[in-house]
Amino acid sequence: MAPVAIHPVIDNSTASVQAKGPALVIGSLSTAQDGKYQRLVSELEATRPVERQILDRLLDQATVLSAESYASVHITLSPADHQTLQPRLSQLLSQLLEGLSPLGTLHVLHLTSSDSTNFSSNLTLSGFHILTVNTAEGTIIAQKPALHAGASLPLKAKTAAPPASVPLPRRSIAAKKAIWNLTPPLGDAIDPESLLTDADRARPAACEPVKAGGIRRRKACKGCTCGLAEEEEAELRSGLANVVLLDGSEGGGANEVALSEKERLSKAAKAAPKATSSCGNCFLGDAFRCASCPYMGLPAFKPGEKVEIDLGMDDI
Repeated sequence: MAPVAIHPVIDNSTASVQAKGPALVIGSLSTAQDGKYQRLVSELEATRPVERQILDRLLDQATVLSAESYASVHITLSPADHQTLQPRLSQLLSQLLEGLSPLGTLHVLHLTSSDSTNFSSNLTLSGFHILTVNTAEGTIIAQKPALHAGASLPLKAKTAAPPASVPLPRRSIAAKKAIWNLTPPLGDAIDPESLLTDADRARPAACEPVKAGGIRRRKACKGCTCGLAEEEEAELRSGLANVVLLDGSEGGGANEVALSEKERLSKAAKAAPKATSSCGNCFLGDAFRCASCPYMGLPAFKPGEKVEIDLGMDDI
């Protein structure tokens, strides 16, 4: 008799469904009365163990959730319950965040459009990561991060290979001395003559030679090379230099006299009685003289001294 292959027949109706992590269902008296709470529990019990809680017991802390015990949390409330929950929503979310295991999900059902916006912001502030927001169905699915706030994670120390030693370049003795040499290195020599222009090489014009008997514009400067200093010295020796003597009396004039006559008059002025003034300020200068002072416009002088002006001065 030939062998016959026998294939096992599997009945899908009696096949077991893979169980999921434990779930927590939170409802209220309103959703328990209208049957939404019971239907949600029945749907979840088919695939996972379910724990039931009433919202008021959690808010009043009559029940304390175990830390990281639930793979998912499902909340089914009426619109009136959501309005009542608003002041204490952050308190509830902090409890749920602690009760969820890492990467556990939070499912909020039966939300209105206004409640959905407020719930989303509170979830983010509480530390949840929002996965989906379905405004048409009024549902929000959020997830707990793998690491909650304040969690510590040990860092693995990286064992890096020691850096390879790099040999330093060897310098010669001359190079080392050059580092401490304060004298700058000499460059290419520059011919100083190449720096001069034609204007630099031109001979400067000498002083204007003095003309005998001409108008003298200035006195001889120090180190005079034009001959003016020698002419002045010759005039002093020969007595040809003239000076102007101003008579200090009212209506007095100016007389040009020879240098020898000037010396004689000076000796006579010193021997004469001291001149007096009605105000006593004539010798101080124009700032101290009267409006009708005969010395107005003349330089300051010593009391009793004749005012003398050299004819060869630049300002005459």
